[in-house]
Amino acid sequence: MRAAKGPSRAAQRTRSARRRGTASGVWRWRDSPLCRSTDLAEAWVALAALLLIAVAAPAAGLAAGLRANASLQHAVRVQQQERHKTTGVVLRPLREQLTEAKAGAAYPGPVGVLARWTAHDGSRHTGRATTLRKAAAPGDTFPLWTDGRGRIVNRPVDASTAAVQAALTGLGAAALTGGLAHCAGLLVVRRLVQRRYERLDRAWAKVGPEWGRTGAGG
Repeated sequence: MRAAKGPSRAAQRTRSARRRGTASGVWRWRDSPLCRSTDLAEAWVALAALLLIAVAAPAAGLAAGLRANASLQHAVRVQQQERHKTTGVVLRPLREQLTEAKAGAAYPGPVGVLARWTAHDGSRHTGRATTLRKAAAPGDTFPLWTDGRGRIVNRPVDASTAAVQAALTGLGAAALTGGLAHCAGLLVVRRLVQRRYERLDRAWAKVGPEWGRTGAGG
């Protein structure tokens, strides 16, 4: 016998009929004499919040992600045009070198050195630089990036990193929009419930003193 790969067609038709029945039941509820105006208001608020979370939030996230990606990719192209990779040569370290025993997990970060380098325009420069080496000796080389004037700058951002940042921006915008819609719906429903209780209190204040008396309907 073949193992069942999924729900039967009869089960699918049953679930579909249940969903249609539930939707039609909710629609018929609007004409029920037991349906209060606050019930309809709560239903519309819940529907609006659901649409905002399901449609507006992804749209806002997509729009924010696309705008952020366009801006970041432009910045990437500008940085790649204005920043140039070159090689720095260590003249001398600017602080005590770390031994192998002191380096390792306790390595505090880049090593400051006095270095020389040749800029993109061919000019030669000497100045303070940093290298990721655990130790730097005179004559060691390390990569660095310079601008058009030969000044040391940070490494340009690559396109993939910019795309990831844009995607995170889009996800954040979608989450923020969905969260705001959800919170706004909760606040509106809470206010509607408070108004309902206030109406009940006023009605009870009128009917309560007469409750249980002969001829009062109690």
